[in-house]
Amino acid sequence: MNQVEAIVPTTSRLEDAQRIKLVFCLFAASIIAAGLAPFAGSTLKDPDSWWQVKVGLDFLANRTFPTVDPYSYTFAGHPWIAKEWLGQVFLSVAYSIGGWNGVAALIIAAIGLTVFVTAWFLSAWLRPIVAVALTFILAFLIAPIYTARPHVFTLPIIVIWTAVLFRASAEERAPPWWLLALVVLWANLHATFTLSFVITAFAGLDVLARIGLSKPALLAKWVAFGLLCPLVCLIHPYGVQAILATLTVAHGNEAVPLILEWRPFNAPEQDMQEAAILVALFGLMTSRLRIGWAKALFIVFTLHVYLSHQRFVYLFFLLVPLVVAVEVARQYPALSASVWLNEKRDGLEKFFAGQFHLLCGATAVLLVGASLALNNAYQVAPSPKTSASGALAFARDHHLSGNVLNSYNFGGTLVFHGIKTYVDGRTDQLFLGGFMKADDATGQTGGKPLLEAQLKKYAIGWALLTADDTRIPFFNELGWKRAYADDYAVIYLPGA
Repeated sequence: MNQVEAIVPTTSRLEDAQRIKLVFCLFAASIIAAGLAPFAGSTLKDPDSWWQVKVGLDFLANRTFPTVDPYSYTFAGHPWIAKEWLGQVFLSVAYSIGGWNGVAALIIAAIGLTVFVTAWFLSAWLRPIVAVALTFILAFLIAPIYTARPHVFTLPIIVIWTAVLFRASAEERAPPWWLLALVVLWANLHATFTLSFVITAFAGLDVLARIGLSKPALLAKWVAFGLLCPLVCLIHPYGVQAILATLTVAHGNEAVPLILEWRPFNAPEQDMQEAAILVALFGLMTSRLRIGWAKALFIVFTLHVYLSHQRFVYLFFLLVPLVVAVEVARQYPALSASVWLNEKRDGLEKFFAGQFHLLCGATAVLLVGASLALNNAYQVAPSPKTSASGALAFARDHHLSGNVLNSYNFGGTLVFHGIKTYVDGRTDQLFLGGFMKADDATGQTGGKPLLEAQLKKYAIGWALLTADDTRIPFFNELGWKRAYADDYAVIYLPGA
């Protein structure tokens, strides 16, 4: 046997390695799902979950794509599109089948799939145990975005998109054309699909950095792929409107500074993420990694976007490890998957390979069984900070009518319950033109006359406010009477 034959694993050994990696990744996803299950209610803390489900339910009932706002009275009839319609349909189907338990289960399943594909692509370069351990850390760091909204469905997609493109770049191959079908799915799920254009550009730059102009045919294929990306994204009920609406938000609007998830990174509130960033930067600066200028630009881009808007935490923590894993494996052979392939399998790995089908089947049965057991054991519900269930019951029992002035966090539940809103979470397209700034000013010092003007302008018949709404003292001063209060919500009625 020559030297080459000695180091190249046999087909059987490669198959066993693939099975071992699959079991590791499957177990990683299962552990994350099991860990999230007791905290399933935390995925329903976002006020937007309410209206996202409602939009999907209305689509399934009417089978029409809205073009004007049907949910508020302040912007009724203004142009509005349900650009994330498919993600909203997914949520509504889950709700129709299992209520809020079904929604939470679907979100946890999407997170589990994200963990699986992340661990799988990392294990292409890193030994499985390292890939899984790193994936656990990354899953923990991006936990703040685990909410019942369509963006969660795109997390596996962006992982696959980034990993496949940068692997093609590392191997100096053309991007696979099947990815174009994936971006069509992405475009109909969530507005972040425009990130696919940016990621493709960086992967193309990485190819250029590697080969220069020596392979013009390969570069032409990358250019063609990059041009096709926005074209295939037009396969959307709203066509180019979906792209334009997304770009409008990307450039910022008056609502962005007022919404928590769009605010810049806040180190005191995100100390674990800050520590991880510092450790990662320290490692990049002191290690022997040679990642090239294109990947360095990609890292800078993802970090900039995250620091500008904390909702994009996943761009840095999920995508950067996928992009630099190949250099880590080359510089540190002890962590490399290729070295692991040629090592003798330990007892656990032999068990994984030998009992592959049994383990996969048992895991599937256990996950389904656990889901059913948990569903029967307890019911999850959206956060009382966004549901205003007691206040809405009071409003229904007392037949409150007329336009309601609501706190932002109660906009979603009002939409869900068929009550026209003053404001809600659809600020990417609505409640602009100075509206959000004016609304924010009503709660600031000296805001009483502004609030009084809004009450008259919109003929407000009652107010539904969060218990900590800064406008409450102004309502008292204006002679409005507190008709209902609990720990989370307050209802005010006109004094007369």
